[in-house]
Amino acid sequence: MADSKQTTHTFTLNTGAKIPAVGLGTWQSAPHEVTSAVKAALEKGYRHIDTAAAYGNEKDVGAGIKESGVPREQIWLTTKLDNHCHKHVEQSLKQSLENLGTDYLDLYLMHWPASVDWDDKKKIYSDWTFVDTWREMQKLLDTGKVKNIGVSNFTQANLEKLLNHPDTKVVPAVNQIELHPCNPSPKLVEYNTSKGIHSTAYSCLGSTDSPLYKNKELLSIAESKGKTPQQVLLLWNLQQGRSVIPKSVTPSRIEANFQLDGWSLSDEEVSKISAIKDRFKVCDGTFLPDAAQPIFDGKDE
Repeated sequence: MADSKQTTHTFTLNTGAKIPAVGLGTWQSAPHEVTSAVKAALEKGYRHIDTAAAYGNEKDVGAGIKESGVPREQIWLTTKLDNHCHKHVEQSLKQSLENLGTDYLDLYLMHWPASVDWDDKKKIYSDWTFVDTWREMQKLLDTGKVKNIGVSNFTQANLEKLLNHPDTKVVPAVNQIELHPCNPSPKLVEYNTSKGIHSTAYSCLGSTDSPLYKNKELLSIAESKGKTPQQVLLLWNLQQGRSVIPKSVTPSRIEANFQLDGWSLSDEEVSKISAIKDRFKVCDGTFLPDAAQPIFDGKDE
């Protein structure tokens, strides 16, 4: 079972770096809201902030970090390479660093295994794949501007393709994937672990108006603990070894999502939550070009 002091708990990556177990996610956080959300989170003790170029809020995330007054070296900062930037890795990193107001990243992720045409985002490249992108990302580790590199939304099939390619010299430190009881992906998580790849859970609360919050088993466990269903969902991932990046722009919820110390779920409670039968995905990749959409093959359950 994971350390009950979750707010200071870290997971050690295959690089030796220690990623804070709990972070603030910023997907779908509006630019005018995310600055205050990041500032509030850091003031409450968060030390892990996750964003992406595709979110369009890197500048505002950077502003929130600056306004918090927390020294940069105390913060784990992750951002992601956008799909249409796969042939422009170095330039895209430079832009993200400028947006965030920092000279380095703790973690740089390939957002999707989809290399989309720079000029026509409805098409994917015919002469470039995510393996080529990874080859370029590996070079960043020698620049000092990126401490760790990883991937996001990679299935086992795509990871196997990447890891088995002769150009792959660095195993991804992280695979950031959608993880909640209605999308548990046990085979993928197990594969990540077997290869020394840490799993970070996004949409770990099941997103807005999630049907999870009507589940009687989850609600019963939350009530018995005197906790919110959201807090229980976070601990469900944490106790299974996955870091979490719950998104919120509401100060009270940001604070509540960080109140995870001094209590735990029993093995039986974790199993009951894992046994929830409903299935749904918050992010299914259907926004990608047609040729890139079959990313999720259904084999990771």
